[in-house]
Amino acid sequence: MQLPTGLQYQIRESTRAKRVSIKVSHWGEVEVVVPQGFSQRRIPEILHQRQEWIAKTVQRIRSQRLSSPHAGDVLPAQIELRSIGETWTVTYCQTTEPQIEAQIEVTVTGSHQLTLRGQVGDVAACRQALRRWLSHKAQLHFTPWLQQVSQAIDLAYSRVAVRGQKTRWASCSNRKTISLNYKLLFLPAPLVRYIFVHELCHTVHLNHSPQFWALVAAKEPAYQPLDRALRDGWRYVPEWVERSSE
Repeated sequence: MQLPTGLQYQIRESTRAKRVSIKVSHWGEVEVVVPQGFSQRRIPEILHQRQEWIAKTVQRIRSQRLSSPHAGDVLPAQIELRSIGETWTVTYCQTTEPQIEAQIEVTVTGSHQLTLRGQVGDVAACRQALRRWLSHKAQLHFTPWLQQVSQAIDLAYSRVAVRGQKTRWASCSNRKTISLNYKLLFLPAPLVRYIFVHELCHTVHLNHSPQFWALVAAKEPAYQPLDRALRDGWRYVPEWVERSSE
């Protein structure tokens, strides 16, 4: 759908939302979050009222993106996974074998060395293959790490899932399922641990009430500077991770 300014936006219905909120992702994408049962016919009017703020926010984020050290990334020659202390070198090998739907094969060919084989001229297919690899890495490393933090602060969860959310680093459902964004791999480890603590506290308080923040403070007394630093966490995420095509 399109805003009066010409920007595209998406609508997401949330069981946790109590009112309409407008979110602008770190890539400048606009998402309208509405409570269940909310009449979507009212959304254009709400967006019209907020269009100046939306336009300024999108412009600011896109300008910051241009000044990012990752600006202009097409495909990476190196992938720095700060949260787990690994840096991987990436090489691309064009093959002549017929590929099904531009399928790219990703293999570990040395110590922290990745090789992509196939029709590597297809940038979108390469990015998708690397995102699958990132998702696998996140599942492998974050599952035991979250379990360790859970035990350390004595807050239990039911299960963990790894996804590639656009606007969230993580979330917790009312069934205590914690969903983690594989893009957390790019953040410094202290920020990732704080996100784990934050979501584990949501297993007790599924909101951002004073009681929730009191629990966060009890489990992570130095959470405030971490929470502030997280606002610019998207700067660590390379452009190729976000982009699906040119």
